[in-house]
Order: sequence, then structure tokens, then C-alpha cells
Amino acid sequence: MSAEILPIATPRETRKAMWRLLAQRPGKLTLTILVLLAASCCGLAAPAILGMMVNIAASGGDVMSLLWLAIGLLVAGGLGALLGILGQNLLARICEEALAGLREEVFAAAVRKPLAQLEKAGIGDVVARVSGDVEAVSEAISGVLPAFTSAAFTIAVTLLGLGVIDWRFAVAVLIAAPLQVFTLRWFLKRTAPIYRTVRITEANRTEQIIETVHGSPSVLALGLGSRHADLVAAASRENIGHALKGVNYLTRFYNRLNLAELIGLSAVLVVGFWLHAEGAVTIGAATAAALYFYRLFDPIGLVLGQFDELQKAAAGLGRMFGLTMSAAPTIPPAASPVTGAGIVLDDVTFSYPGQRPALHGVSLTVNHGERVAIVGTSGAGKTTLAKVIMGLEHPQTGTAWVGGLDSTAAAPEDLHQRIAMVSQEVHVFSGTLAEDLRLAKPDATPEELSLVLRSVEAAWHETLDDGLETSVGAGGHQLTPEQAQQLALARLMLKDPPIAVLDEATAEAGTGSATMLDQAAEAALAGRTSVVIAHRLSQAASADTVVVMEHGRIVESGSHQALLANGGRYATLWEAWNSSLSRS
Repeated sequence: MSAEILPIATPRETRKAMWRLLAQRPGKLTLTILVLLAASCCGLAAPAILGMMVNIAASGGDVMSLLWLAIGLLVAGGLGALLGILGQNLLARICEEALAGLREEVFAAAVRKPLAQLEKAGIGDVVARVSGDVEAVSEAISGVLPAFTSAAFTIAVTLLGLGVIDWRFAVAVLIAAPLQVFTLRWFLKRTAPIYRTVRITEANRTEQIIETVHGSPSVLALGLGSRHADLVAAASRENIGHALKGVNYLTRFYNRLNLAELIGLSAVLVVGFWLHAEGAVTIGAATAAALYFYRLFDPIGLVLGQFDELQKAAAGLGRMFGLTMSAAPTIPPAASPVTGAGIVLDDVTFSYPGQRPALHGVSLTVNHGERVAIVGTSGAGKTTLAKVIMGLEHPQTGTAWVGGLDSTAAAPEDLHQRIAMVSQEVHVFSGTLAEDLRLAKPDATPEELSLVLRSVEAAWHETLDDGLETSVGAGGHQLTPEQAQQLALARLMLKDPPIAVLDEATAEAGTGSATMLDQAAEAALAGRTSVVIAHRLSQAASADTVVVMEHGRIVESGSHQALLANGGRYATLWEAWNSSLSRS
């Protein structure tokens, strides 16, 4: 089991958070409670009417009285059923609305998490929280919670009815309560940890499946299919093993509940016989009392039995609330430097867990409208620097200011209004080409979309069968890596942030496409403050300032011509790059 899973709320925190969600709808919640209470009261009428009918029959009473009581029995039963259905539907609707909002909060909270934390937890943990956990909670809300709540009201009202007949019947019913309470406590104590583990192992299984599918080309190429199938099977067996432990406890739980029902009904019958013999109650009242307790079999069994499903839902809710309740603490911003729309890094240090510092004492200033190219060998810290600038990673020491905002303390939505990034790994979203572009600007007109595509040298969109309405992404027209990069650059232009970061955004281009993509990048960055993580040094040559990194430090900084004249590390990299071009 992963030691780096995302936070999980405690049962107490989960209950408080759930009540807060439901309390946001006080009017609907009050109406639901009143409807369910009315339904339970209608159900209470049935045993009382049957007791009255027994008394009339035993005394040789009037047949018309029996007929009217039978009609009353039908009316009470029908009205109770209708109110019960209405109340359950109202409760399900309230809870589903709350769950829908919670699901969005969970996803938003996951997006706000530091990238390093999500990577350590694994994508399976995140996916499980917004899919499997939500499904478990949704099943409980639609199929369990309304019936559970209705049954709880029925139990309370029925116990009140028994007390009205004779308080000794209520005492007789309570004889079974200690065994029921003991059984429930025994069950909850042993199964609560099991269901939490089931949710965690399900996330681990999801992670293993996603990794296997995502890496299928490598798995097939290296002949690792059997090994990965075994890994998925092992994760599934672990999950199923814990689930079966829960089933074993559930079976034993129901056996003990049946014993409690036998004890309770026997006690009610004995008390009824005694009270009737003493003349304290009529035979009809004793019959009604026995029917009241018999009527409790299903709701008591449901309330106690459905704790199993509610515990599964509570485990899922705990994992969901764990994300929303574990927001990063607010860090008071330091005094802002005079930055305009630029970037200021001051003595920034950052380390990934268990590794040497990826950035060590980095200070960098990118003035408004300036373009800075970051170059260096693989592992020099270039991509980490881009993540810190974007606010995806937070410095352990030092400060990072972007567009006048402290990237550590600023709200993500505020930061993202000022800066956007195009990375080497570009995702083409499923949908039409126009829909993919409008992710950056939902109200963009077709003319705007065509204009930005032409600006990044993507005139190929005009040759597609359906033009901007052509389906792309999974199941649609497959874009080449170069076309995908152009699409990403076009999205950047539509978003139109004052600051842009290109993290080796044209690194995958072949030799024939390099010039075209460089021109596309030039168009996308025009008029913006920008940082370019340069894979090809031709991108650095056109920058205002070139920054050379090694081992997480800045070792050189200056214009392209000045660094060549200095004959330092950049000059060496430039010579090597030109030599490689000559050989190719």
C-alpha cells in the first residue's frame, strides 16, 4: 500500500463536513424530514387498526365497522407509501445535489495540489477519489440513505406507539436492544478499517491498470505483458481479499441480528399474554403490540444492515473530504518587488523528496516584454525552474514573483490569469478542433480561431474535411506531433496571457518542421514577457537574454553575442550544437 496517498478525513471530520453540505439546503431538508415523519405516522396506523379489528371480531361486533376499518387501513397504507416514496426522492435529490457539488470541489482541490504531491500519490489515487469513491457514495445516496432514514423514523414512531399501548411493551422490545447494539458496535469496529483499506487498494489497482495501459507500447515492445497482467491481478487479489473479509463479518452480523429479533418477539408475546391475563390490555391491543414489533423487523434490519453500505460510503466521503479539507496553508505574501508584468526569482531553492536540490539559490529577473531563454544539459533544472515560475512547485526557500503576485501565496486562478505554459507534452482533447481551441477562450468566433491557427503556421486546418468542426483527439482525426504543438500555441494566443512559458515546446519537431515551429512560437510569444526552455539553441539566439544552467544553478547569463564572445559554457554548447547540425 502506498505511503504517499493523499489526505483522508477522519470519521468526525467527515460527519461535520457532510452536515455542512446538507445544511446549505435548510428548506428542502426540513420539508423532507416532515414528509418522512408523516409517512412513518401513516404506517403506525396499520397495526392499531388491525388490533381494533381483532377486538371487534372477538366481541362479535358490527360487520360495517370492520369494513370501515378495512377502508381506513387501505387509505393509511396507500398514503404512507406515497409519502414514503416522496420523502425518499426528496432526500435523494438533496444528497445528489450535494454530491455533485462535492465532486467538483474534489476535482478542483486535486488540481490545486502541488504537482509533486499528486505525482507521489499516483494518478490512481486521484482517479479513484473522483470516480470509485463518488460511485460508492452515489449508490448509498440513491439506494441506501433514503430507505435508511425512512426506516429510522419508522422505528422511532413505532416505539412511541408501543409505549402508548402499554409502557411494558416498549420495555419488552428493548430487551433485544443490548444484543443489537453490541452486534452493531462489534461490526463497525472491525469493518470500518477494512472498508477504508478496500478504497485504498482499489486506488492502487486503478493506478496499476492506468500505468499498464498508458505504457502499453513499451509493455508490448519488451514482452512484459504477462508481468504486468500479474501485477494487475495481484492488486485485484489484494482488493478482493479485503472485501471478502468485510463479507465474512457481514454474514456473522446478520446471524446475530436474527437472534435479537427472536428474543425481542418472544419477549413481546410473553408480556402480551401476561397483560391480557391480568386484564390490563385487550387481545386486540396485545395483537397490535406484536404486530408493531413484527413491523420493526424490516426497518431495524435495514438500519443495522445498511450500516455496511453506509460505512463504504463514509470511507469514500472521507477520501473525498480529505482532499477538500487539506488545502495548503495560506502563506502571508512578502513585500512585493517592483515587477510590472515581469518575473522575479530571489534565491530560490527547490528539492524533490529524497533527491539533491533541483534548484539551488537561483535568482532571475525577467523584465516586462523581455524574452529569456533557459539552456543547459538534461537534468540542469530547467523544467523545475519553469514549474516554479508557473506556481506548480513552491520554493522551499526564496520567493518567486510572477506579474506582481507571490506564486506561493497567490490563488491559482489569479496566477493563471497572468501566465500560461506550453510544455513538450501536448494533449489534444477529444472533440472538434474548434472546441479544443475554445478551451482557452470559450467565446472565440470562428474567424478568431482561423486567425490564430494561421498565425502559428497551421493553415492545414483549412484542408480538413470539416474544417474547424473536424473531430480530433481520441477517436477523431489524429494530429501529428507538430500539428499538436501548433494547436497548443494557438490556444496560448487565444488565452492571451501577459506572461508565457515554453518548456521545450518545440523539442519533438523533426528537422524539417523545426523552422516552422520556431516561427509559430515567435508569433505566439510576440508582445509577451516570456521564458523559453530551449531545446534547440536557435531559440536561444533570438532571445533578449540567455541563461545557462548546470546542476540547478545559473552559471552564465547575458545576450547571445556576449556569451559567445566570453567563450564560456554557452559558447561550448553552441559549438557542439552547430557541429551536430553539420553532421546531420
